[in-house]
Amino acid sequence: MKTIAVFASGTGSNFEAIACACEDGRIPARCALLVCDKPGAEVVERAARHGIPSFVYSPKDYVGKDAYEQEIVARLDASGVDLVCLAGYMRIVGDVLLKAYEGRIINIHPSLLPAFKGAHAVEDALAYGVKVLGVTVHYVNSELDGGQIIAQRAYDYDGTDAGEAHRIGHEIEHKLYVETIAELLK
Repeated sequence: MKTIAVFASGTGSNFEAIACACEDGRIPARCALLVCDKPGAEVVERAARHGIPSFVYSPKDYVGKDAYEQEIVARLDASGVDLVCLAGYMRIVGDVLLKAYEGRIINIHPSLLPAFKGAHAVEDALAYGVKVLGVTVHYVNSELDGGQIIAQRAYDYDGTDAGEAHRIGHEIEHKLYVETIAELLK
């Protein structure tokens, strides 16, 4: 059986969708580790409820990105991780992690890439006036939200409420990410 790790920084709704899909067999893998850069984040509680070990760290406790990424890689290797799934992980992945897991790190992003990269994709799309929003699953490389696209799903949205657009997008993310992870692990 394949092994995955999920990286998250916040509430963990995508983490929860992935953990549940691993438990019920929709994803043919074991979720072996949560990596979180925000001590106290809700996602850590979700991982505990699922019995999934967490590595929670504070970047300021390390001399730099290379140092904490070396520790992350050691923990991924010790868990036998085959695939890393970023799910609301609000850090840019650096060279240490990219080299160790090249071609095995994916991310879900709340826009139809290559449009609207970055942390405020939904807000940027609404400010631009788009009427079709979407989500993208892509491989992670050294370019922000620039890796090869694996899957996308669009949805019509004619409003201006970013909160509402995020809620709709999250429902789509949960399904698309689970489907995509399952397909990649086949």
